[in-house]
Amino acid sequence: MRKELPIALSNRHVHLSKEHIEKLFGEGYELTKMKDLSQPGQFAAEEKIDVVGPKGTLKGVRVLGPARGATQVEISLTDGFKLGVVPPVRNSGDLAGSPGAKLVGPKGEVELKEGIIAAARHIHMHTDDAEDFGVKDKDIVKVRVGGERGLVFENVLVRVSPKYALEMHVDVDEGNAAGVKNGDMVELIK
Repeated sequence: MRKELPIALSNRHVHLSKEHIEKLFGEGYELTKMKDLSQPGQFAAEEKIDVVGPKGTLKGVRVLGPARGATQVEISLTDGFKLGVVPPVRNSGDLAGSPGAKLVGPKGEVELKEGIIAAARHIHMHTDDAEDFGVKDKDIVKVRVGGERGLVFENVLVRVSPKYALEMHVDVDEGNAAGVKNGDMVELIK
């Protein structure tokens, strides 16, 4: 049974709905792919926006594509201090009751009522990987990180789909605390 998998740090970013892309960048606007991300079909766009909170602004937040059904801003807890909001730790798409902020693009602004979260740590797995690791979709596992700042991440959600590529995602705060960098190998323990 496999135990090792790669980890990646996710910096602050925003997923925009089609409607919000047009409000921020102009009618009929399409995102410009800068580079593909590890998950098939996902990409970092050339576009960036500013996120304005009650206390401060995060300038130049990268937009990820393609467009989503709902706008979602993913930041670290540290970013939350700068903005003046407390982002709840949530799974992607679980936005109800989360704080909002003003999004500012080159052609307009959006007053986001909710949608700011700190993404819960999770593992993307292809269905074949899940079989190899002996886990299934929505399992909660632990992951051991070795090295000088080694630790065990608990409460790691496993997300399984034939559309996913194997990779664990943590935010920058978590990655720095564990002393990991993109591509480091970590160990799944149940």
